[in-house]
Amino acid sequence: MLVRDGANGPEIFLQRRSGAMAFAAGMTVFPGGGVDPSDGTAEIAWAGPEPAWWAQRFATTEPRAKALVCAAVRETFEECGVLLAGPTAEGVVSDSVGHRAVRDRLERRELSLAAFLAEQQLVLRADLLRPWANWITPVIESRRYDTRFFVAVVPEGQRADGATSEAVEVRWRTPAEALARWRSGTDVLLPPTWAQLVALGEFGSTADILAAQRVIDPILPVLAEADGKQLLSFPDNERYFADLPDIGRLQGSVGT
Repeated sequence: MLVRDGANGPEIFLQRRSGAMAFAAGMTVFPGGGVDPSDGTAEIAWAGPEPAWWAQRFATTEPRAKALVCAAVRETFEECGVLLAGPTAEGVVSDSVGHRAVRDRLERRELSLAAFLAEQQLVLRADLLRPWANWITPVIESRRYDTRFFVAVVPEGQRADGATSEAVEVRWRTPAEALARWRSGTDVLLPPTWAQLVALGEFGSTADILAAQRVIDPILPVLAEADGKQLLSFPDNERYFADLPDIGRLQGSVGT
């Protein structure tokens, strides 16, 4: 989840996924993707909390934690051009446009993140990321993911873009704007995306977001009966379903 300070508070970078995607087609989401076999398997110049720290926060093993952080950095760069790395442990790339060709190679899996960072003599800036949440896809879904959410402020001088085949539209919006568009049926939000936007909306600045001490418990929505209906059960699910627009008003996943 990429954030920046705006005139009306923190803004979040959101993508509307292509209708051709196998999962969450047409949905409004954060940049992200899966862990690649090459993530975390090679030596990488690393600044910030070590894998052991991330493993504790995300309740996983150190090798897996390292792969998760590397995947977060790689996917953020692939999907929106923001590179959380720098020439030193204290520096960060001020303009990632010059690495566009490498970005394409990463997306095609012709190059690993570790090889790219080594070639460019860049240090992965794990200290620019914060652990945020862990949601697991319900067992009723055919495609299932154990998703870790990270948050990061876009580095000064860098620009998040929409140069990815996975998105048909990108926008910066405040959480309140994004949630209003969801309630109106303009955008479609899955419960995990909705939940993170609600949480981010509680903060007045990106500094407050980065300073937040998150307790990360895995959330696995399950089907449960409520008022004679089968609904997914997860934190604040009643609020989610109360604001869920009628199917006739849904626009976001149509024609994308």
